[in-house]
Amino acid sequence: MNKLIVLTGPTAVGKTDLSIKLAKAVNGEIISADSIQVYKDMNIGSAKITEDEMQGVRHHLIDVLSPEEDFNVVTFKNMADKAIKEIYERGHIPIITGGTGFYIQAVLNDIDFKENEDDGYRAYLENLVKEKGELYLHDMLKEVDEKSAEAIHFNNVKKVIRALEYHHQTGEKISEHNETERAKKSPYNFAYFVLDCEREKLYKRIEKRVDIMIEQGLVDEVKGLLNKYDLSPDSVSVQGLGYKEVFAYLRGEISLDEAIYIIKRDTRHFAKRQLTWFRREKEVIRIDKDIYDTDEKCLDYILGILKEKGIIQSD
Repeated sequence: MNKLIVLTGPTAVGKTDLSIKLAKAVNGEIISADSIQVYKDMNIGSAKITEDEMQGVRHHLIDVLSPEEDFNVVTFKNMADKAIKEIYERGHIPIITGGTGFYIQAVLNDIDFKENEDDGYRAYLENLVKEKGELYLHDMLKEVDEKSAEAIHFNNVKKVIRALEYHHQTGEKISEHNETERAKKSPYNFAYFVLDCEREKLYKRIEKRVDIMIEQGLVDEVKGLLNKYDLSPDSVSVQGLGYKEVFAYLRGEISLDEAIYIIKRDTRHFAKRQLTWFRREKEVIRIDKDIYDTDEKCLDYILGILKEKGIIQSD
């Protein structure tokens, strides 16, 4: 069975340095499961790894799309599957790292998204939400798939449209389809590591990271994106934390202090949601960074598990 390692955790927990050490130790290559690092010129706000930080370890799905392009879980899975195949051909082990849990799940469980040709229904729904509002669309979803309506917030219009479109195209509820796919056995011999630490410590790391991003020139980075690309508030890339708030500041909707406050607050909330997601996943191995307080201790623990699972050879 093909081998796969997942190293994830909430934003700012300290995945990057450890992932490099792990890749070097197991002869691995890294696949980024991040919805913003995939975009060119979006470096500061996504805390994108630099060429020097990669230390010669090959990375995939970083700097491969223009910020004008859409990126979603289906695109991610197609690109990640291709990268995994190439990594195996080189005799290396793929390591998925990054904080987007649904992306990781899609690859790990080989989820089938049943993409069908767009028959115009999506455009109809997009127009409908402009005319009648987000709640109207959410009520439509409630009528055909109550479980999805409970799981998807009404202002997450893209997901509401996706669920309605799926039902329109297949006659099935996307909630039932997703449950079936999640229950599938993984085609990989895998180890799924989730880094965690004491909550207040994590929140302080998040706030410090945001301050550093501002010092490094996040506002200028966003100005550069606006000058270089044809972006609107609805562009997928602009939905990234840090970017949408600075866009709002540059449009004069909020002050810079408000933007920074919102980035910190919403990143804390995002980290909390990430941890909730990872706790739900099957066969997750939690690594408490308050106990394994150095990368070296974390790495020793990880390598021991990988040997037990037969993912790497014992000494």
